[in-house]
Amino acid sequence: MPFSFKQFHIDDSRCGMPVSTDGVLLGAWAPLTNAKTILDIGSGSGLLSLMAAQRSQAQITAIELDQSATLDCQHNFNHSPWAERLTLLTSSIQQYCTEATELRFEHIICNPPYFDNGPQSSSQLRATARHTDNLSFDELLRAISSLLSPITGQASLILPITEANQLLNQLHKYPLALRHVVTVASVEGKLPNRQLLLLVTSNDTNTPIDQEVNSVSTLAIRQKNGQYTDEFVQLTKSFYLKL
Repeated sequence: MPFSFKQFHIDDSRCGMPVSTDGVLLGAWAPLTNAKTILDIGSGSGLLSLMAAQRSQAQITAIELDQSATLDCQHNFNHSPWAERLTLLTSSIQQYCTEATELRFEHIICNPPYFDNGPQSSSQLRATARHTDNLSFDELLRAISSLLSPITGQASLILPITEANQLLNQLHKYPLALRHVVTVASVEGKLPNRQLLLLVTSNDTNTPIDQEVNSVSTLAIRQKNGQYTDEFVQLTKSFYLKL
């Protein structure tokens, strides 16, 4: 059954990962409103691309490796109000980087696979979407640094905290810097379990990560009584029908 938002619908029946709060949170938070060109790495159902289209006037390119997911993604693009600004390519981001040697994007958005060990899902589609076998953090950072605009480029990601630290430990290899971090807790008073990361292009790869961060903030999704927090409502009310 399609997932309905205020301005578009998502059919994710053939995708390894369905619509999630992580994806909605990232799509609503990423500072991409003024970007003219946006790249969505691992687009899945196209949720992030469609949220980006709603929030901006950008030309958006979506990259998805899994052919089953691209069927849903293209369907969702075609039935949205922004089909003329959305382009879907079936490719790995590694292959795309070798072919798109001249392309640069003002914003890159990605809800990346993050499991690098432990049992994999019996569903191959879900395993591909969740595990780093097809896209390691090092490969992701290499792609971002290769495809991001060298002057105004920004990249927005969401990861569990442990995996976010693993990715950031490799950041010094590339001309990228960490600009903003939001630690996300599912419920007020609980320990945070996610981080929203904003990366920017940087010419100084020798600066330690903790000296690069401009700001750190926190966000809780729900109050202790189960209701959404005011901050989460303000962030996502343009999308969720129930808000």
